Amino acid sequence: MPVIWIPALLRDLTGGAEQVRTPGGTLRQALDALEARHPGLHARLITGDQLRPDVAVVVDGLVSPLRVRQPLNEDSEVHFISASSGG
Repeated sequence: MPVIWIPALLRDLTGGAEQVRTPGGTLRQALDALEARHPGLHARLITGDQLRPDVAVVVDGLVSPLRVRQPLNEDSEVHFISASSGG
């Protein structure tokens, strides 16, 4: 199952867990499964049906342009980072 690394600011929702294994063939499916186990994560990561614009997702070491549609493998690692902008 994919591993979701939980940012420090969200660990209050996972009982302090730094990482959680959860099923899902896409990031959306994994986040839905994670929400079922740890209610409140969607509200802090998702707006409507999309990842919040200030959150970037890194899957297997690469920033994903597909965001919630990003396919996941059984051994995928997912990290959330604050998206930066500017010039």
